[in-house]
Amino acid sequence: MIGNRKELFTGVGLMAGFIIVLVVIFLPVISGRNAVEYLDGLYNSISKGSAYYIPKVREEIKPFSETAVEVTLSMAEEAQAKQTAQLFQKSGASADISGTNLKVSGHLGKILENGLEDADAMYQNKGGKISGKYGYSEKRVLFNWWKALKELEKELTRQKQFEAAQTVDRVNKKAIETAYNYYGIEPQRISDRLGIVLFSLLFYVIYTLWYGFAILYMCEGWGLKLKH
Repeated sequence: MIGNRKELFTGVGLMAGFIIVLVVIFLPVISGRNAVEYLDGLYNSISKGSAYYIPKVREEIKPFSETAVEVTLSMAEEAQAKQTAQLFQKSGASADISGTNLKVSGHLGKILENGLEDADAMYQNKGGKISGKYGYSEKRVLFNWWKALKELEKELTRQKQFEAAQTVDRVNKKAIETAYNYYGIEPQRISDRLGIVLFSLLFYVIYTLWYGFAILYMCEGWGLKLKH
C-alpha cells in the first residue's frame, strides 16, 4: 500500500533522471569516447604530469658509475635472452647468452643510465627512437628492461650488494615501470584542467546523493520506514 504518493513519484522521477544521465555517461559523446573513458584519460594524463621521477633517479645512480658487476640473469625464454643482451651491450657491458641465461659483466652506473635513457624516451612518447635503437618493439624493450633489472636486483641482493640492489629497484619502479605504463599518454598539469577536475568531483558527489535520495523517497513513499 502506497504511504505517500508525492514522495513515491518524486523518488521515481529522481531515479528516472538518474538512469537517463547514466545512459548518457556511457554514450560516446566526447570525441568518440564516453564520459568515463574521457575522465580516465584526463586523470591519467594529469597523474603522468606529476610522476616524472627520472631526473631524480638519474642523480641516485651517480655513486655507482664505476661499480663493476658480474651476474648471471635468468630470462623467460631464449628469444628474450637474445633481445635483452642488446640492452646490456648498448650499455657498454658484455652479455654472453647460454640458453635462457645471460652472463653480464659491466659497470652498473652505465647499465642503469642506458635504461634511464630508454625510459625517458618512452616517457616522452618517442617510441620510434627505442625501436630503432634495438630493432624491435619499444614496449617489448621496456618489458625486457623490467625483467632484466628485476633479475639484476635479485643477484645483487644475493651478492650482499644491498645498496646497489635498492638503487636498481628504484630505477625499475620509478622509471621503467612508470614509462611503460604511461606510454602514449600526453602529460597535463592539473592547473591547466582545474575547471573540469572540480566539475567532475562535484558531479560525482551530487550524482551519488541523487541516487541515495531517489531510493529514500521511493522507500518512504511506498510506506517503508526505518525504526529503532
